Parts: sequence; structure tokens; C-alpha cells
Amino acid sequence: MNRNAWITATFSMSASLATLLVSTVMVEAWTDEEPVFQTHYDGVTNDLLTAGLGKSGLGSTTPPAFTDPLHPMPEELRRLAIYSNYRALIDPTPGGGYGSLYGPNVTADGTVTNGEGLIAGDEYITFDRGDDGHGHVTMMVQVPDSYDPAKGCIITAPSSGSRGVYGAIATAGEWGLKHGCAVAYTDKGSGTGAHDLQNNTVNLIRGERQDAAVAGDDSNFTATLTRRERAAFNAAYPNRFAFKHAHSQKNPEKDWGRNVLQSIKFAFSVLNKKFGQRGAEISKRNTLVIASSVSNGGGASVRAVEQDDEHLIDGLAVGEPNVNPEFSSKFSIVQSGRPPLQAHSRPLIDYITLVNVFQGCANLAAANAAAPLNAAPSTQRCADLHTKGLLAGSTLADQANEAQKIINDFGILPEQNLVQPGYWFAFVPQSISVTYANAYGRFSVADHLCNYSFGASASGVPGSLAPSAEAAIFGTSNGIPPTAGINLINDAAPDGPREDRVSTPAQNLDGALCLRSLATGKDAASGTKLFGPQSVGAHRINEGVEQIIASGNLHRTPAVFVTGRSDGILPPNFASRAYFGLNNVVEGSISPLHYYEVTNAHHLDSFNQFAGYNAMFIPLHRYFIQAMDLMYDHLLHGKALPPSQVVHTIPRGDGAPSITLANVPPIVDTPPASALITFSAGEVNIPN
Repeated sequence: MNRNAWITATFSMSASLATLLVSTVMVEAWTDEEPVFQTHYDGVTNDLLTAGLGKSGLGSTTPPAFTDPLHPMPEELRRLAIYSNYRALIDPTPGGGYGSLYGPNVTADGTVTNGEGLIAGDEYITFDRGDDGHGHVTMMVQVPDSYDPAKGCIITAPSSGSRGVYGAIATAGEWGLKHGCAVAYTDKGSGTGAHDLQNNTVNLIRGERQDAAVAGDDSNFTATLTRRERAAFNAAYPNRFAFKHAHSQKNPEKDWGRNVLQSIKFAFSVLNKKFGQRGAEISKRNTLVIASSVSNGGGASVRAVEQDDEHLIDGLAVGEPNVNPEFSSKFSIVQSGRPPLQAHSRPLIDYITLVNVFQGCANLAAANAAAPLNAAPSTQRCADLHTKGLLAGSTLADQANEAQKIINDFGILPEQNLVQPGYWFAFVPQSISVTYANAYGRFSVADHLCNYSFGASASGVPGSLAPSAEAAIFGTSNGIPPTAGINLINDAAPDGPREDRVSTPAQNLDGALCLRSLATGKDAASGTKLFGPQSVGAHRINEGVEQIIASGNLHRTPAVFVTGRSDGILPPNFASRAYFGLNNVVEGSISPLHYYEVTNAHHLDSFNQFAGYNAMFIPLHRYFIQAMDLMYDHLLHGKALPPSQVVHTIPRGDGAPSITLANVPPIVDTPPASALITFSAGEVNIPN
């Protein structure tokens, strides 16, 4: 199977200009001397949630096209961005629950309608440049026409992953809009900013491409290179890109909590501009605020609650949050029948670089033979790991089983083993390792960390990105390669620069070991302490990681986490379970955190549309929606939150028949004792 056949979107549906005509005005600065773009959507030809595509358009496998593919209009780019981001976060197939369990046509109370689910309202978008004046963090607020100041609410929607400002439209965005709330979005400084270094073009805030010199401070992201530095880099590595998350040199994750808090303040500013003249000021005193989102966005909202000195946030409800909790030896994690885990709470850069070293070999383990999308194993990766002394087995079978055992012995749950080969095929751990190492260490694109770069490629050989693909990059990019035609390039390949995984028979093991060494501060092959430039690089990454560690203190703010037990990106023992334990240590008997762990659920619901995943896994999104409902009911009506529990789901099974409510039982108020998640005597107890 060609990996890009299902990662890369193709444009074949014509878009009517008439359906994109909306009224956009640029309002003078409201905060920090930044202009605000304000657009009203009528909910008929265009709207806040679906960009006029409706349930049917978002569910279509044919993405919206541009009238002029080389010069798309901002509204066309917005439409494509909403389409791409929405489908990336949910399973868009009816059999998986789209249109029945979730989707634009499913109302706030769960009623399934025959409608398209368009939502009228106003959208406001601006930059927050931060304390240094050069942050270029995008903020956006959507206010549905149904918003009632007398029942005011704000839902935060920081983007998932490295996505742009529409990167939580399908999760927190949809829930908030359906409930008549204002939704406060932010790209967290890691969103879609792609600098074409060869042609020196960048994105503006609404997605148009422009020469970087002309764009100036209006650029979403421009790499901080002098003209001479850029020319030298282009001469050595032509047709490369710098990406905002990886190459901003700002370690954006350290500010994710502040970004969320700023988006809330922007929402209050918007609401007061829109409704303030009708009565009293709209403020925390009369407006409910729920911090939300999933993955990186969920982690950003967790950090916002930890840093919420102004008490803006009333409650927290997040899915699979990327949290890096501070390690505490005061607790262990015990899953029934398994040894206690003391080495929990590892940071993402630690466990993702370990997976990046061993997964290509582990794919060949006999137990993984049935793993869906297991299309990129490497026998040479196994052999080279053995040659370097990292695997002891002498046969391929022994080596593959040993690689899988190393991953699981590290604390990564075996429930994720069948998930991970497909993630490897889609290049998930590889690209996360490169992006986050660059980000944490604040490396420039010119630092060329571990000989990696970002660029388009054809048959594995780097080349120029098609002009039409570059024009659409705001609408198609997820902010991390492979995306929008941009791949990870191994510039140290024996035959010259090549697309990373096909660059060597061992899938660039040297690059993976370089990243692992920088993450641990020790040579990944020998175990000896690094010295020289590598030691400096490792120190920089470690400093960056220290800046993003979560304290575990939610200041008694009611909170809900939902996480899939089979999460192959943010393993529960290092993220959600670990944070639950830390919070119980920090806040003790007054811990406000309720943790719901869902079986047969993993990190990327969008994979559930593919054969194998659809039979084995259920949509975690179903439980994100319930978590939001529970928190809303708790804050609005005082209903108690259900106790922490494991939710046991039933996969669709052979042939993947259409999902039903029987597959996804609810989080319950009185779970059996055998399902309760507890913290006692210094142990997080997780039942099977």
C-alpha cells in the first residue's frame, strides 16, 4: 500500500464562489495593537462548524477544491482547513459512528437529525504575539448566533497535535457551538506555519501565501535566518521547508497554558464588543468557562488550569491529554495482574524516541502479524540493532520479539502493540521525534539536527513542491511531516538525500539513534555519556523539557480525563495515569480529577476508518463528548461526576458491522467495584 495514497488529499470537487461569499471586515486593534478579522456566517451558504459543507460534505471523501488552484481565496482555504482538520480527528465513516453517535447532524442532546448541522455566527481571528512581541500565536473565537449572554459559556479549543487554529473544530469546537457557547481557539504557537526556504514564501494568518519579505510581521511563521544563512542552507539543501512547531526556536509548548488563558481573555473581549452594550460586562462572574480539547490541545488546557492565577476556568474536560507530569516517587501504578510500575511519568521525548528506535523491528513480531497497516517492517532494522548490541537475539524472530519486549518493559502497555505498526507506517513516532527534539532544543532549521530536513520528494528523492500543493498548504497541513506533500528527509543517506524511511535498508536507524541519544543524554548504542556538541544539544533539549513539565496541581478545579487504554502515542503510564497519580499526591483527598480509561480505544480515531482498526477499536470521541456533557451538567446543575473507572467497550468485530450503543456503553454513576480506578496507599490502581 502506498502510504501517501491515503495521507495526501486530492482535489477534484469544484467549489462555487457563490457559496463562499461572506462579509469579512478587519476591525481595529482590540488587544496588543493587533487587528481582528471578523466574519459573519449565515448558516445557510457557509457556517462556523462545517464551512458550508455540512454533514454530507465533511463525510465525503472528496475534499473541496479551489476556483483557482494557484491563488485560493481565504474562504476557500478556510473551507479546506475545516474539512481536513475535522476528518483528521474523528472516524468519518457511518459504520464507525459518524452521523449517528457524533457529527454535525447530531444535536447537543444526542438526537440524530436528517439535517446538515450548519451553525450561523461570527468568527474573529487575530494574532497574539506574546511577551516578546513576535510570538505569532493565532487566536480565534467563534460566537454562534444562538449565544445567550444570560446563559453565557466559553469552551476552550486549543489545537490538537501541531495543527493550525481549526485543529479542534471536530472536538471542543463542535461541542461548544452546539451548546450555544463561544469557542476560544488557539494554535498554541505550533500551528500551520510553513516557510518555503527556497522561494521564501510564508503563510499569512488566513492562509494566503506571500513573499516573506513582503509579509514581514504579518507572517504566520518565518524562520529566523539572515539572507546569507538562508542562501547557504538552500545551496546545501534545496527545496526545503521550515515548520512553525519544529523551527520557531521558541519551544512553543512551554507557553501552551498561557496561550489558552489568552484565548479565554480574547473571547471575553469579543463577547463584550458584541453584547456588552446591552447590559453589564460579560466576565468570569456571569460566564461559565470549560477548558477542553484533545491530545496536545487537552494538555494545553490542563496546563492552563495549573497556571490559572485569575481563576478564569470553572472546569476541565479533556481527551487523551499530552501531559508530561513531574515524576514523584510517592506513588506507583498497578494494573491488575501486572507488576507495579515505579518508572512512570516519563516525558514524551523519552518514550517516543525509544519507540522510534525499536518499532520498525517490533513490527515483525509474530504477535503483530494481524496488526492493521503493518506495511513498513524492516528486517535490516532488526539486524542492525543486533549488530550495535541493542538486541541480543540471533534470529529475526527473536530480534523482533525482543524489540517488542523492550518497548513494553519500558512501561508502554501491550494493549497498544497492534496499534503501533500502523502508526509507524504513517510515520507518526518518527516525525514526532524529529519535531519535538527540534522544538525542545530551540534548534534552527539551519542547525540540521541529526541530518534531518523537511521537503517534498518524488520516488524518495527531494524536489520542489508543486505550486498548487504549496498554495493549499494552510488547508491541508497538520504542522508535522508527512503532510501536505512535505516529508521527512534524511540528508545523510549514502546515495544522497532521500525521504527518510526509504533512505537506507534500516530506515535510517542512525538518525533514530541520534535523536534517542539527544533525548537521554547518553549514546543510544553504547550507553556512555555524551560529550562535545551532542552533549550541548542534549542539554538544550533537557532544558526545554523542564519548561513543559506539569505540576499536577489543578487548584481544586473539577476535572475529567478520558483516555484510550490502547493509546500508542501518549501511553497512559506516562501521561493520563501518571497525572492522576501526581494530582492525588499533590491535592490528596481533595483531588478534583476523575479519570475514565476506555478499553479498545487508541489515540487516532481517524484510523478507525481503515480495515482492521474498524474491527478492533471503538471511537474515543464518543467518550470525549460524554466527558464534556458530564462536566457541563456538574457545573450548571451540581450533578456529581461519576467516580474514576474503566469503561469496558465491545469492538465491532469481524467484518466491522455498523457500530451501535452496545459497543460503547456510557461512563456510569455507579460502576461495579471491579471497574473502579482508585488511589490508595501510594498506588494508582487500574483494574483490567
